Formats: sequence, C-alpha cells, structure tokens
Amino acid sequence: MTEAERKKAAKVFSEYWKDRGDEKSDSQSFWLALIRDVLGVAEPEKFILFEERVKLDHTSFIDGHIPSTHVLIEQKKKGLNLRSPIRQSDGTLLNPFQQAQRYSAALPYSQRPRWIITCNFEEFLIYDMEKPTGEPESIKLCDLAKEYYRLQFLVEEKSELVKHEEKVSIQAGALVGKLYDALLAQYVDPESKASLHSLNILCVRLVFCLYAEDAGIFGGHLKFHNYIKKVADNDVDDVREALIKLFKVLDQPIKERSQYLKADLAAFPYVNGGLFADENIEIPNFTREIVDLLLHKASEDFDWSQISPTILERCLSQP
Repeated sequence: MTEAERKKAAKVFSEYWKDRGDEKSDSQSFWLALIRDVLGVAEPEKFILFEERVKLDHTSFIDGHIPSTHVLIEQKKKGLNLRSPIRQSDGTLLNPFQQAQRYSAALPYSQRPRWIITCNFEEFLIYDMEKPTGEPESIKLCDLAKEYYRLQFLVEEKSELVKHEEKVSIQAGALVGKLYDALLAQYVDPESKASLHSLNILCVRLVFCLYAEDAGIFGGHLKFHNYIKKVADNDVDDVREALIKLFKVLDQPIKERSQYLKADLAAFPYVNGGLFADENIEIPNFTREIVDLLLHKASEDFDWSQISPTILERCLSQP
C-alpha cells in the first residue's frame, strides 16, 4: 500500500468505527479490519490471536496477542476510561494496563510483550515495556488518518523505533568504550584486578551522570557537564578530585550533608540505591583529551535520555 492509500484506508476505518464499540461482538472485527485494511496484512486472521487462554489463579483469556511483533492487546468497550481501575472477577481493582501486565507475567518469558495496547474503540494507549513506568502514548481513533503510521510497530518485527534504539545503543556503546580505553591508560597498573574493578565502577558512575543530566534526574540539562567544565577550565588536574567530591555528595541524603557544602555540589540530588556507595575505588587523573571526550562527545553531542533502561544496562556493562 502507498502512503496515500493507507491514509485513505485509515480515514474510512475511523468513520466506520466511530459509532461502534461493543467489547464482545466488535473487538475481533475491529482489530482484523485495522490490521488488514490500514496496516496492509493480507491474512490478519493468521497474524493475530484472540482469546488466548492464560492461567492465573483462574483461567482468563487475552483479548489479542501478536506473537511475531510482541504485542498484547486489552480491549474494552466504547466509552470506558482506560486509566481507571475495574473490579476483576477475583475482587481486585486493576486498570486495563495492569490487567494486561498480569496476563503478560503469566506467559512464558519468550512470549512476553514488548508492547501493551489498551483500547476502548475511541483511543489506543500504547505502553512500551522497555519503559514500564513511563506514560503511554495515545492515539485517538478520530486522528488515525494522520497518525496511522504510529501503529506500524504492530506489523513490523523491527519498527522504526526499534531501529532507532539499536542505532543509539551502538553509539552509546562506542562512547563508553572510548572513555574506558582512555581512562585505562591513566592507571598506574592498568592490568591489575583492583584497577580494572575500579575502572568498571567509574565508567558506570560516569554513564549514570550523563544519563541523569539528560533524563532530568539531576534537575537540569548539562548539570554534570557544567560542573566538570567549570573545574576543568580552571585546572584539568582538579577534575579527579571534583569527581571524588561529587560521588560522595550523590551518596549523601540532603539532611546529612554539611551546611557549608559549596552550592554547585549541594545542587545535586541524593541518588538512592548504592551506586555511589562509599567504596574505596581508584580514580586516575583526567587528561585534557579525556575531559574533552566526556564534555563534548559524551555529553554535548549525545542525548542519553534516548536510552531505554534495557539498553542503558547494556551500556553500563560494556567494558
């Protein structure tokens, strides 16, 4: 199908379904028509599974499951609020996404979805399970003629988003590798187990700081970058000590910090979880080349907020 044909088909689909929406009688027809007429799958009945049995404390059924693209669908009737909890047969209160998550957890690991969609015939809420605590993307049926392409991941095993994530992953891994190699050369005994252990921890902490300043965890874009730049502009030899001080502060709850802590350090939040726990790691001196790599290539020229949690873990383990 051409883009013009898809757009026209999406408009026809939206018009046809705008006044329909019975959960029991319309759900399968709705999804079969969407996959066939708008997304171009010739035999959608061979592509999507309906009412797949899943065993919880009782037997339940998944409304829609597309194994090849790792999509799970929880369909509700027209007019139902997709964000509100619904009482289940076992008495629990779950919204449609939480209900779908429970189904997902009961599937074999290899069959668990990358995407969960909740739908009420008027709106699609799309949850990316690489970011399970993130907000869902919303597509309204009335906007489908101009936004149909956002549902392409339903039928493409490797969507544009996944391709982008793979590209970002490669770039992030390359940056971590360059930092690792440059820092390794500064250790007095780069082949010792203690030095390699320290370097791994140092790289993990640096990558977290780069991610935190882009993802808003530090409360300001380029906050880590600006802290290091200010020190390096004065004397690059002071960067090592500046990092030691920063790591210590990041491991301190606000109420336990000195009242006389300098403002640039006091502005950083407490990072719970032990990443910056007071471990006596060896940190080498930073050269001008390493600082430039950190500030320009790894900070200014790369957006770490694009990294999903799964990819971030991969980057952190890169060395």
